[in-house]
Amino acid sequence: MSTPFRLSAGRPAPRQQSSLTCGAACLTVARMLVDAPFARWVMTGAGHPVPGAEGDSRAERFASYERTVHRRTNSLQLRAGALRPPWPRSLGTPPWGAKAELENGASWVGTQYEYAMLRHLDQAGRVHAYATLVDRVVEGEPALLYVGSTTLPRHVTLVLPGDGDTRLDVYDPGTGTVHEVDDTPFAAGLMGLSGWDVPWLVIQPTGHRRVRTRSRPLEGIQLPRLARDPVAEPLQRR
Repeated sequence: MSTPFRLSAGRPAPRQQSSLTCGAACLTVARMLVDAPFARWVMTGAGHPVPGAEGDSRAERFASYERTVHRRTNSLQLRAGALRPPWPRSLGTPPWGAKAELENGASWVGTQYEYAMLRHLDQAGRVHAYATLVDRVVEGEPALLYVGSTTLPRHVTLVLPGDGDTRLDVYDPGTGTVHEVDDTPFAAGLMGLSGWDVPWLVIQPTGHRRVRTRSRPLEGIQLPRLARDPVAEPLQRR
């Protein structure tokens, strides 16, 4: 089922609804890109109502779900014997909460994610990191990029496939825009995303998708992605 929501460079996009929810805005947008009923509800109010995305207008529904995501990514979670520590909402979205959200509904079913630190890399290292993103980020499998000053990460953006070869698109929730970004500003630490320049951390697809059936996952089995086209249905969580 195709989603009614798309993002492209140069066209308006949703803006984060508070100064603390850039990460939550990115994750809400990521879910809208793969979950057609969810996107339809947020955009038009049509279809089955989504708990946590209440409101009479598009902006109200987006803001409501943004707050829902922020609570979820920052709360204490105990799942499958793993502890996910809480994080003050005043400090934005923690990477571990963002990763869990990406793997549970904000990307194609079965997409797995990993962290990659960027702040310590030299320009050559960042060029290589950018090339990895170009290779791994495809439709339905975005990445989250944390940017900031030279001393602290301050803002979260969503990395989307660009031309499929050498360029990525980056959704900036602070300005509600999508930018075409090549490896030059990425390597130089001159991103210019809501006033923040330095790449700090990326949460990126691993490039492998866990094999699943409709009934249950086949634990422990992973296959490399052989094509750039999505091969799994979007997760419909209701």
